[in-house]
Amino acid sequence: MAEKFTTSSFEKEVLSSDLPVLVDFWASWCGPCRMLAPVIDELAAEADGYRVGKVNVDEEPELAERYGVMSIPTVIAFKNGQPAKKSIGVQSKAALLQLLD
Repeated sequence: MAEKFTTSSFEKEVLSSDLPVLVDFWASWCGPCRMLAPVIDELAAEADGYRVGKVNVDEEPELAERYGVMSIPTVIAFKNGQPAKKSIGVQSKAALLQLLD
């Protein structure tokens, strides 16, 4: 299961992480987000050398705004505390793993 990131935990869990972190920006009412959820959870379960978490944009609008999330689902790979690559919309597991390269 993917970790839940909040405004208060984001600095510690994502920006200060030694590992790359895939962050899924989503909302419960978003159909494509629900389609992507099993892929995100599968990546989280298999995570080796990276971490996976989710940010609910309705609960954490300031994080969505800070990282320019205009459409959901948006997945951003963070490396060394910085957003490195971004994917918008439903993607395959392989495509999401490529964000970590």
